[in-house]
Amino acid sequence: MLDNKILESFLDYMTVERQRSLNTVQSYERDLRAFIEFLKKRDKNIATFQRSDILDFLIDMKNRNYSVSSISRYLSSIRGLCRYMILEGFRKDDPSEGIQNPKGWQSLPKALTIEEVIKLLNSVNKGELALRDLVMLELMYASGLRVSELVNLRIEDVSLEAGFLRIKGKGSRERVVPVSEQTLVKLKEYLRHLRPKLLKRGESPYLFLSKRGQRLTRQRFWQTLKQYGRISGIEVTPHVLRHSFATHLLEGGADLRSIQKMLGHADISTTQIYTKVTSERLKKIYKKYHPRA
Repeated sequence: MLDNKILESFLDYMTVERQRSLNTVQSYERDLRAFIEFLKKRDKNIATFQRSDILDFLIDMKNRNYSVSSISRYLSSIRGLCRYMILEGFRKDDPSEGIQNPKGWQSLPKALTIEEVIKLLNSVNKGELALRDLVMLELMYASGLRVSELVNLRIEDVSLEAGFLRIKGKGSRERVVPVSEQTLVKLKEYLRHLRPKLLKRGESPYLFLSKRGQRLTRQRFWQTLKQYGRISGIEVTPHVLRHSFATHLLEGGADLRSIQKMLGHADISTTQIYTKVTSERLKKIYKKYHPRA
């Protein structure tokens, strides 16, 4: 069988040429046999599996409560096998290339409920800067922006007619994200009335300004969000709003590829973490409301 032939050859290579210890080689074997069994259920084998198969395998282990360190070890074993298969001519591509280590899964913030988001937004109703603050919070939640992306938005990045923002994200990657109709109405009002007052007679290319007409800083936005969190009684950070955006989209039926593009993730494995978040939320709802839970 091809799978066994390639696996045994790989294990011999690790033992003889790479001089790995017996325990290490046995660990490789256990990990890779588990991966091979997973592939069999999909009618795949070592020579035909793709990147999506690796990602689904990792997510499956996460859903079965494997530790992050264990999942990282499995990924390391698969990477080693992929490099060996290219070296020996069994494959020309490396489906494991670029897959991020899942160590960040442990620190994924919780998502707010829709009711909590509404309560937070409703708390922004007083003060001369309330309109600016409300637009910023709505963009964080309704468009999934990072805080750095929000404060660095320029007037030229806004397309009011099309209802889109052009975002310059990590690694200088650009993406286009939609803006909800409700947020567009408030954004137009901010641009028409409040921003000219903040700008006074000066000039600035940035969309969101401070009282002095300067670009709003990340630190100031954090303070503003923390203030509204206290008012509404909700523990919230910019990351929590961004994760709420992705989680609510997924729960509403959006596909992962679309969410990946809107979030600006370079690797879909980062986006797939939200499938775990959503399943955990569903479990809590089931246990709370179902009489047989």
